[in-house]
Amino acid sequence: MVSEPGPVVPGVHGPRPGSARDRRGHGPRGVMSLPGPLSPRGVPAHRTPRVAFDDLVADILTRLDGHFDREPDHVEVAVEEAPMLPPGWDEPVPRSIVNPGPGGFRIVLYRLPIIGRARSAEQLEDMVWTVLLTRLGEVWHHDPEDLDPR
Repeated sequence: MVSEPGPVVPGVHGPRPGSARDRRGHGPRGVMSLPGPLSPRGVPAHRTPRVAFDDLVADILTRLDGHFDREPDHVEVAVEEAPMLPPGWDEPVPRSIVNPGPGGFRIVLYRLPIIGRARSAEQLEDMVWTVLLTRLGEVWHHDPEDLDPR
């Protein structure tokens, strides 16, 4: 015996299919974050800590764009997870390095050592500002406070 489906009421929808739980703390995924009747634009997807850190660095570099236009030395900024340290390293892990190259300089920020030293989001942002301004000051031979647009 096959039962007939009930009448379809326009504008009324049942629960979304799929699992609605937050697996392993990664935030909403799949159908739960897609547009639906209660959230027409969808739920913003979760940003990973790596993406959030990259966005923070990009925002700071955007605010420093004027200095990049005025300074003669080409500078490239990169983000890596952590430095490769030799066995037996007993000094503090560096937060960044400057590598001179044929076309200019490359500043490498190490995400994990910076995040590990910050206790809050505000402290993380201040630390990234400090590290970037210090390294840019080294490259351009300026006082970091002179470069700070805040």
